[in-house]
Amino acid sequence: QLQLVESGGGLVQPGGSLRLSCAVSGFTVDNYAITWFRQAPGKEREGVACIRTNDGGTYYTDSVKGRFTISRDNAKNTVYLQMISLKPEDTAVYYCAADLLQKLYYSGYYFPFEAPKYDYWGQGTQVTVSP
Repeated sequence: QLQLVESGGGLVQPGGSLRLSCAVSGFTVDNYAITWFRQAPGKEREGVACIRTNDGGTYYTDSVKGRFTISRDNAKNTVYLQMISLKPEDTAVYYCAADLLQKLYYSGYYFPFEAPKYDYWGQGTQVTVSP
């Protein structure tokens, strides 16, 4: 059973930084997408960043490009989301999700930010950006 546990959220001032961690256990097959989503109050869940476990390929939503970096530590089975230059609009609950790459691939492309395609989710960690 694949399990995901997030940590690292908290309160930070605008312009500050945080690093979120997603500890992954329960799978060894090297063909998954591990994706960070976020959900702010009253808004839909939004895909933020994704990493492919087969080749390390990454995807980012436009609003975080240049500020967020997704990475993985295979030895620790952990995926990280480094966030810099944080803005109040980054405030949300951040979730780590995982599923097979093949579920996200059609018409010749990967679509990593379709939340309903993911069966495995962590419990979420709150990120609040406020003065």
